[in-house]
Amino acid sequence: MVPSSLKFGTSGLRGLVVELNGVPAFAYTRAFAEMLKEDGSAATSRNVVLVGRDLRESSPSIAQLCCAALHESGLVPLDCGALPTPALAYHGMRFGIPAIMVTGSHIPEDRNGLKFYRAQGEIDKKDEESILAWHAKLAITAVPETARTIRAGTPDVDLVAAYKARYRDFFGDGALKGLTVGVYQHSSVARDVIVEMLESLGARAVPLGRATSFIPVDTEALRGEDETLARQWAGEQALDAIISTDGDADRPLISDAGGTFLRGDLVGAITALSLGADAIVTPVTSNSALEASGAFRAVLRTRVGSPYVIDGMAEALAAGAQAVVGFEANGGVLLGSNIERGRRRLAALPTRDAMLPILCVLSEIVTQGQPLADIGAAFAFKAAASNRLQNVATQKSAAFVSRLQMDEAFRSELMAPLGGVAEVNSRDGLRIMAKTGEVVHFRPSGNAPELRVYVEAAAADRAEQLLEWGLAEAGRRVG
Repeated sequence: MVPSSLKFGTSGLRGLVVELNGVPAFAYTRAFAEMLKEDGSAATSRNVVLVGRDLRESSPSIAQLCCAALHESGLVPLDCGALPTPALAYHGMRFGIPAIMVTGSHIPEDRNGLKFYRAQGEIDKKDEESILAWHAKLAITAVPETARTIRAGTPDVDLVAAYKARYRDFFGDGALKGLTVGVYQHSSVARDVIVEMLESLGARAVPLGRATSFIPVDTEALRGEDETLARQWAGEQALDAIISTDGDADRPLISDAGGTFLRGDLVGAITALSLGADAIVTPVTSNSALEASGAFRAVLRTRVGSPYVIDGMAEALAAGAQAVVGFEANGGVLLGSNIERGRRRLAALPTRDAMLPILCVLSEIVTQGQPLADIGAAFAFKAAASNRLQNVATQKSAAFVSRLQMDEAFRSELMAPLGGVAEVNSRDGLRIMAKTGEVVHFRPSGNAPELRVYVEAAAADRAEQLLEWGLAEAGRRVG
């Protein structure tokens, strides 16, 4: 039986290191390999699979198990070392090679995970089901004694250099000239790559907060100490922005000159504006001001999770969109189409990538000649807040949301303090816009016994009041 901490989420498996670093890492990699062999993907890539990792202490050991499992299955693992997840994915998509990234992203160091990539990009839900089926069929109970001694090959090209060239060639020398940018390095696997990238584009990069042990920076739920550090650094020197990423550098973290961090969906909106997107694709949890801004010809809403955003980008392209950008409220930005800028071309990269939004947001400061705070304010985002009720059985959360959706009288009673219901969206949970223009969104978590509550209001203090009310009302009804 799979230990309770090991669960599939977006594009891969996560859990406690003590449970993953051993048979599970080996067994799930074998299952991934068998899936690739079964459908012909392995043969198409000449049996090669890339393996990368982040900077967690446990990641080299787990990566070794992945390489050993691929070797035992008859495939050829290439050890790519420590590098950003999008750099690994970019190489795999360019050359048609599947990949595994050993990373727990933003979660604490006592946990880790495996992100699986096909040659076309992140695995989807069908792939997840196939991996689980192969895992059960193989029923591996032990790791071979030779697993720790197998030595994988290495790529014959520099994956990080190619990743940096992708953006240097598109933005061009001097694109960020005149900017002074703080780089919160902590334990991001891209901490040196970002400094080198900024300096190659003409900015002055100021390294800040480099850590000697892993720090779990979550771009969607910032630690108080990270916010304090940003304000402190902003007060100590003149910076145009402070930028960072999560652990594996697929989600950005960006603050303005005053040390105030931008919401992830605002980062996505500025990125899309910078790239001239005519269609954006984003989950229902992103700010409702995206439609009201009028900045984009089409706004397509999806369920929460990058696989749904990827499907939405394909839908937008099929509908005739030429420049498609997808993003999540956590800041993850995906490029769904090629972007042409004169003779320069940026190829589509439909996976989360922190470097693209960082460079786009910084380039907008130069292009518009305005502070980042003013650029963000132009979108007139509503104040937003979110939290969750923990230890709520999924069945109870689902029953509550279903009743809200189906029972108009129940919904009206709940929303009466907000003047009643103006409209609803049941794409993922139930997002209710009140007649006051405020938003309350109830959504059962997809991978934990939690009921999530998201709200929007005109001001931050009102958003906090609304969130407290929403949590209390939901708690009273789900027990």
